[in-house]
Amino acid sequence: MKYFKIRELIPCVDGHCRDRRCGYGESTLVEVPTEVIKNAIALVEEVLDPLRAQYGKPIKVNSGYRCPLKNKAVGGVAHSQHLLGEAADVVPIENGKLKIENLQRLARIIVENGKFDQMILYPTFIHVSYKRTGINRHRILKKETSSSKYIVLETSSFLHHTSSIPKGGSL
Repeated sequence: MKYFKIRELIPCVDGHCRDRRCGYGESTLVEVPTEVIKNAIALVEEVLDPLRAQYGKPIKVNSGYRCPLKNKAVGGVAHSQHLLGEAADVVPIENGKLKIENLQRLARIIVENGKFDQMILYPTFIHVSYKRTGINRHRILKKETSSSKYIVLETSSFLHHTSSIPKGGSL
């Protein structure tokens, strides 16, 4: 783990939750399963560190591992890979601002590197996951901005189009 700390992906890794969105307080002990920590480390080593190295600029992890309470509090799906430590929502920040072209570049690097299970393109961030065990599907989805639907994108067409990131707000 070269560019990221485990706490960026697992805020409660030291036994105390640091994220109040889930309803835990700092005084509440939280036990993170060993497999979750191993999955998060694999995600960093196989996807996020190579992504950061190739991108050449800082990348912020908006969300990594989520305990079930936190996942529910943020509206995550019941089978979210965040619950397993296999997913992170990332965003490139430059001078405190999000630029769509930087988000597009980040997405292209993820696909070109080829080590990911699923990448979901949102207007203001990218969800990327990696399975330490099992088959990585290399699935690319794009969130439609006007609905709750997702569009499946083919890898070859994704690499040849620059407008894959949904238009939307900014951070």
